[in-house]
Amino acid sequence: MAELSKKNNMSSSPSGESAGENQKNVLQKHVAFFDRNKDGVVYPWETFKGFRAIGANLLLSTLSAVFINVGLSSKTRPGKFPNFLFPIEIKNIQLSKHGSDSGVYDSEGRFVSEKFEEIFKKHALSNPDALTQEELKALLKSNREPKDYKGWVAAWTEWTTLYSLCKDENGLLKKETVKAVYDGSLFEHMEKETASKKKK
Repeated sequence: MAELSKKNNMSSSPSGESAGENQKNVLQKHVAFFDRNKDGVVYPWETFKGFRAIGANLLLSTLSAVFINVGLSSKTRPGKFPNFLFPIEIKNIQLSKHGSDSGVYDSEGRFVSEKFEEIFKKHALSNPDALTQEELKALLKSNREPKDYKGWVAAWTEWTTLYSLCKDENGLLKKETVKAVYDGSLFEHMEKETASKKKK
């Protein structure tokens, strides 16, 4: 998270968000959920805790922590020596964008609504506001860039994980759910749902 003056850190918007929160781009907000201690850096154990908080099992949480932090750490720390704790610096998260993606985040980490709508116009054929598993496969295939194998794996991992965790009882990944994951609001909702289920 970019450093702000003490004055900015203490100020807040009418909606109750801090100035620092308001200055984050959408991609940063997407990742910020996993910054469990809110210091602007996400370590593997925080990624693990974040996935557990949204209801992922031990295996998925462990694999996600390893895959995400090892894959993104160096990209978000340009010019710095490797750190074997694999921290991800949220302020530079846009540098970790991979190829073969949907283009919903631009190069600055901003949300591109036209690209988001395009996903469903092109691929949501059975239901205009949701994706089936087969439609999701078609989306991934259509976004593939030639010989971008890392991008293929990253995109497949992201979307498959999202589908696994968030599909409804009919096997549909709803449009509103996908939009919520892009801005990070879905994670907080899932955390509350998971915590509520544990109390029962």
